[in-house]
Amino acid sequence: MAIQIFGKSKCFDTKKAERWFKERNIKVQNIDILSKGMSRGEFDSVVKALGGIDKLIDTNSKDYCNIKYLLDDAKYDKLCECPKLYKTPIVRCGKQAAVGYAPEEWEKFIQCEK
Repeated sequence: MAIQIFGKSKCFDTKKAERWFKERNIKVQNIDILSKGMSRGEFDSVVKALGGIDKLIDTNSKDYCNIKYLLDDAKYDKLCECPKLYKTPIVRCGKQAAVGYAPEEWEKFIQCEK
């Protein structure tokens, strides 16, 4: 099972997600989205799984006004430029993805992999 957690090191929900998987002895790949970002392929896969790019954007960020009215392609470029605009954690397992602290969704990932 290849589970990736894209998160920010100081994000409380990212730490909770990491702990949730660790408690269940599930290996994850932790990726600091602020320093490593997300490849275009990973990004497209997550957007497709979530049903839209807007679910990846942290509307509570003080920089939200910089991305709010952009077209989707421009939003990707802006997220690459300013990764603190991502809502985290982003948990990805194959073609499935969830944003935020969502243990109910993660359970589905685990069930599909068994």
